[in-house]
Amino acid sequence: MLEHDGPSLFSITAHARFMRKNPTASEALLWRRLCGKQLGVRVRRQHVLHPYVADFFVAAYELVVEVDGGVHRTAEARARDAHRDAELGRIYGVRVLRIDAELVETDVFAAVALVRAAL
Repeated sequence: MLEHDGPSLFSITAHARFMRKNPTASEALLWRRLCGKQLGVRVRRQHVLHPYVADFFVAAYELVVEVDGGVHRTAEARARDAHRDAELGRIYGVRVLRIDAELVETDVFAAVALVRAAL
């Protein structure tokens, strides 16, 4: 029997579906400002880019937007995030924009401006 190196597409899709139904407070706040083509482009949330799930994805601009909470502040987490960003770029040719969750919660319009500037 073959062993797989990572999670299956099925399990990642199920996880993404769960995350769409149970967003963090900062993701829900940002989503209210990005949904419905408010930026003039379609933004997808919790989009599967196997083996990863992007918080937000703008396919037209090949842009992944990640909302980073407190767990992303350690050196180890930053190194993991940098590796993940590089892999997303290598595999899918996308750029990754990381926005601090605290910024989203304190000034969502500034966070939206960062996304708009990255388009």
